[in-house]
Amino acid sequence: MGVAIGTGMTVGGDPRTAALEAGVAARAALGDQPADVVVMFASGEHLVTPETTLAAVHEALNPRWLVGCGAGGVVGGRREIESGTAISVWAAHLDGGEARPFHAEVAEVTEGIAVSGIPELAGASGAILLPDPWSFPTDQVLSELGRRAPGVPVLGGVASGETPDGGTVLFHDFDVVREGAVGLRLDGVELIPCVSQGATPIGPELTVTAADGPLIAELAGAPALRKLREVILDLPVHERDMLARGLLLGIVVDGGKPDYLQGDFLVRALTGADPEAGSIAVGPGVRTGQVVRLHARDADSADRDLREALGLRREALGGAPPAGALVFTCNGRGRGLFGLPDHDAETIGDELDDVPAAGFFAAGEIGPVGGESFLHGYTATLAVFAR
Repeated sequence: MGVAIGTGMTVGGDPRTAALEAGVAARAALGDQPADVVVMFASGEHLVTPETTLAAVHEALNPRWLVGCGAGGVVGGRREIESGTAISVWAAHLDGGEARPFHAEVAEVTEGIAVSGIPELAGASGAILLPDPWSFPTDQVLSELGRRAPGVPVLGGVASGETPDGGTVLFHDFDVVREGAVGLRLDGVELIPCVSQGATPIGPELTVTAADGPLIAELAGAPALRKLREVILDLPVHERDMLARGLLLGIVVDGGKPDYLQGDFLVRALTGADPEAGSIAVGPGVRTGQVVRLHARDADSADRDLREALGLRREALGGAPPAGALVFTCNGRGRGLFGLPDHDAETIGDELDDVPAAGFFAAGEIGPVGGESFLHGYTATLAVFAR
């Protein structure tokens, strides 16, 4: 039969009734197949008494496993509900594949912090991770997971919805939890990661010739700040105008190729500069010998990048539509970036033949670049499931 995926979304209404309706819609798409796993995203009034919403989804679908989180806005099909009360439910029958849920918790120890509850990921098809923005060290955990299980894609998003008292909601089977992270280890399914950082490369590639952690001291043998100024002055006027909206630096994570494509760069904002030393600072640690390139983000480049990324995933499936997708898009995208509603949802529908897709507007998106998973911003990441 293959993997089967169903989705359902309702906007407004009584939380219990709305959750039942969304769950029933997702259940109908599975036919006679059981729901092996459900992922749910809820916003607005659903976060006042999230236990009620969770119980209704269980009632409608009776899933073997369930995870999810509170959201500032949700995605379902070709619609994006960026605010207000809504719920989006994603259900899958994995056709012999396995989904193992987990709740990761953080504890203070003498050496700093310790994270427990995340299963070993070596050998997995992939993983979904939904962290709390305040209590979970997502960057550090992704780095450690990459070291322990290299090549295993981790996708997801940081919970963005708040309860009336400003707290976080995470769903783990029958429980509502408030801290840590929830997620899934996936086995025996074909999961294709898709990451669209929405930024276009500008200017020449430059080699880092001196670096220390997040600081780049030299680019192409010259002080980094001076070299970037030279590159910017040599750009056409329209490209300088793009950079004026936000200066970004793309860092090649997986080097050794003769030519680098847009998706080979991990895009990060410049976080500082020291005019006296001539150095610049970026978020992640940078190594001498890595290749970097200026990037700019605007609506046109974000649209083009998403369409190209989705097209490549469709090619990887031999042109056939996938079974469905989980979608994690930045809460800085939507109308704020594109000036119109539903952009990412409609683009996914266009490029993937309206396959069942559900997700949410995240406070940080998780997905791999160069084979290693990172926490991004202004990005759309998808876990695309083959049939």
